Amino acid sequence: MPSPMEDRPGLLMRDSFHYSEATLIMPPPLIGVLDLFDGKSTELDLHERLTRITGDLAVSGLAQHLIQTFDEAAFFDNETYARRKREKHAEFAGLAVREPAFAGGAYPAERGELTATFERYFTGARPLRAGEVTGLAAPHVSPEGGWESYREAYASLPPELGSRTFIVLGTSHYGAPGKFGLTRKPYRTPWGDTTPACDVIDHLLENAPESIDSEDYCHAVEHSIEFQVLFLQRCYGPDIRVAPILCGPFGRSIYGRDRRPEDDEGVARFFSALQEAAPADAVWVLGVDMAHMGRRYGDRFAARADLGEMAEVAQRDQRRIASLNAFDADGYWEQVQEQQDDLKWCGSSPFYTYLKTAPRAQGELLRYQQWNIDEASVVSFAGMRFTKGVVR
Repeated sequence: MPSPMEDRPGLLMRDSFHYSEATLIMPPPLIGVLDLFDGKSTELDLHERLTRITGDLAVSGLAQHLIQTFDEAAFFDNETYARRKREKHAEFAGLAVREPAFAGGAYPAERGELTATFERYFTGARPLRAGEVTGLAAPHVSPEGGWESYREAYASLPPELGSRTFIVLGTSHYGAPGKFGLTRKPYRTPWGDTTPACDVIDHLLENAPESIDSEDYCHAVEHSIEFQVLFLQRCYGPDIRVAPILCGPFGRSIYGRDRRPEDDEGVARFFSALQEAAPADAVWVLGVDMAHMGRRYGDRFAARADLGEMAEVAQRDQRRIASLNAFDADGYWEQVQEQQDDLKWCGSSPFYTYLKTAPRAQGELLRYQQWNIDEASVVSFAGMRFTKGVVR
C-alpha cells in the first residue's frame, strides 16, 4: 500500500499473516526493481536495473542490502519464510485460547476503557422491534469506522438469547478458496473468554473434513470474527457459546458461469454438515463487509463515499441486499457473478453460506453505510437482522 508517512513516501510492505513483524518502505525510485524478485531474474539483472535507476555503476552494495533486508524480513519465498511460517503455525496450534489480535489497536485493550467505548457506540440505539431474531449481519470494518451499523445490528438482539449457540460466519481474508477455517479455541478479549461450541465444530470435522482447515492459523490474524465476539460479549457477557467459522472465497473460476459454490463437492458437504450441526435455536451472526472500491482496491478512480461512482455502487448493493432479505440464494449469487464481482464484496462467501445452511428467515436492512477507508478508497457495509417469518 502507499506509505501513509508524509516524510517517508514510497510503498509500504508488510505481512498480513504476521509470519514477519517487519514493515518496510520502499522509496519511490526503488519500487521499479520489485518485479525482478520473481524467482527467475538474476542478481546481475538487479545490478543492471539499479544502475539505470541511480546512474551509478557501484550498486553492488545497494543490491546486497535489498536482498539481505527482504530475506531477514521473511519477504522472500525461501527457507527463512518457510521456517517462520512453521513456527507461527505451531505456536498457534499450541495455544489454549485464541488471543486477541486487535486489542490496543482497533479497540481498547483495557477493560474499563473498552466498556466505556462500547457504551458510547450504543448510545441512542433504537428500541427493539417485533420479531423473533434468528440472525444478523454486521460489518467487520474497524468498530470506530462502522459503529453505527454495528449498533443497529446488535441492538436488535433481545436479552433472552444469551444462552443460545452463536454460529459466527466471518470473512476469511487470507483463507484458501473453497475452504472453511475452524478452531476449538475460546476467543479471548479484554472482557474474558468465549465458550467454544465443540459439538458443532466436531460434527463439521467428522462430516466434511476435506473442506476444512482445522485449527486454521487464519483465526490468529483475522478480525472478522474477533469484532463480532466483542459485540456479542457486550450484549451477553464473556462466556457466550460460539462456533467460529471462517469462510474462504469460493474462487473466481466460477464467476460468469452457470455454476454455484456447492458444485464443489467439498463445499456441498460442508453446507450439509453445517445444516445438521447447528442447533435449531442457534443465532447466526455474519461478520461481513460489502463493496471495496477505489484506488486501494485496484480501481482507476478515486472513490468518495456516496458520491460519483459510489452512488451507482449503492444502488447495486441495495439490489443484493434485497435478495438477501428475501433469502434468495440463487438471485443473490447471480448478482455476485455479474462482471466477476467487480464490486468486490468480501462478504460474499459468508452471506451465501448463511443462505444455504440456516433456516429460512426474513431479512431487514437496518442501516447501510459507505466509509472512506482512505481518501481514495471506500468500503460499504450494513447492519441487518433476520427474523422468523414468511419469506416471499
